Amino acid sequence: MKTFDDMKLEIDVPFVMTDNHGLVTYVNDCFTSVFGWSTDEIKGQIITVIIPKSFHAPHHLGFSRFLTTEKSSILNHPIRLIGITKDGKEIPAEHLIVAEKHQGVWAFMAILRPL
Repeated sequence: MKTFDDMKLEIDVPFVMTDNHGLVTYVNDCFTSVFGWSTDEIKGQIITVIIPKSFHAPHHLGFSRFLTTEKSSILNHPIRLIGITKDGKEIPAEHLIVAEKHQGVWAFMAILRPL
């Protein structure tokens, strides 16, 4: 089975990883090109910087619920959402969000294919 680290090397669409606190831990070059953030600017930021404000509360609720129950209705299948660039532009994108547990701690990965 491929791990997140294996997948990072093979993806040529915007890709972002977060830790179990929702902090960005990795983005690929395609993410920086499309979303306008440099790696240094986005790393350590809460993932909601690329989520529309109207979705912040549902995101936090769903994220907290998942960490408590380890059940999700959005993981592992594509969903259409909006991503926000550094300059505030909205980008419709198909998101594929997956989660992986390492030594009891969750990490999250999202592929953000612009539409």
